[in-house]
Amino acid sequence: MNAYIFPGQGAQFIGMGLDLYENHSLAQELFEKANDILGFSITDIMFEGTAEDLKQTKVTQPAIFLHSVILGKVLGENFRPDMVAGHSLGEFSALVANGTLNFEDGLKLVSQRALAMQKACEIKPSTMAAVLGLDDAIVEDVCAGVEGIVVPANYNCPGQLVISGEVDAVNIACEKLKEAGAKRALLLPVGGAFHSPLMEPAREELAAAIEATQFNVPSCPIYQNVTTTAVSNADAIKKNLILQLTAPVKWTQSVQQMVKDGATSFVEVGPGKVLQGLVKKISPEAETSSAAV
Repeated sequence: MNAYIFPGQGAQFIGMGLDLYENHSLAQELFEKANDILGFSITDIMFEGTAEDLKQTKVTQPAIFLHSVILGKVLGENFRPDMVAGHSLGEFSALVANGTLNFEDGLKLVSQRALAMQKACEIKPSTMAAVLGLDDAIVEDVCAGVEGIVVPANYNCPGQLVISGEVDAVNIACEKLKEAGAKRALLLPVGGAFHSPLMEPAREELAAAIEATQFNVPSCPIYQNVTTTAVSNADAIKKNLILQLTAPVKWTQSVQQMVKDGATSFVEVGPGKVLQGLVKKISPEAETSSAAV
């Protein structure tokens, strides 16, 4: 069975999507529609902007979403997932891929999500850190024992976990994790504490937008970050998507479940190859590839 997987923030690069724009009229049409919906020329930034411009959350998230979704649309008949999953932001791309959301609604939600997260980041100084070489349970215990807000945020693959929270609490946790035997515990260049309780203001704002959006019956199940299991019910998908901003991304567990449910091939749709690398660490026998037109 083919699992199609969609990357999240961090996979972006200047020039992403330009080949699609130049070679496919459908891609050009969708990119131009996106410029209208967003109210600024995201294609200018994606194709020839600076890395700094592309790194702004309000640009990065729609840019990655557009690259993934438009690539899927251009593939047309060759785009046949049996199941889908997305890493954080990638969950929105996955929901367009399986027909739960239409292109316009998906883009609007991603844009609102990015702006809401940006706002939440400005309320309190917060950050994230990557922790390498420790069991998940040890990271969870250390975080639980630190004063202030610091929580596991991304379960990326065995031995690679990202923590998220208030700056001081994350720094203290990093020291304690190194003492506990972590190979590395290093701060990430991000603007805030994604997938932590500090995203609550963004979750509330996004919840209203999600509730007001039409969710359709999907063409195949999505393995959501919050539940890690196959979900096909539109109302359940909505609920999990709302919880996603303040809950951890359980990528390791999602991939394990997909393999258990019959996935043998994982196709990454969008910029970069980050997820293929993670899948190989989670399930070495799985085949991985990039979607290409």
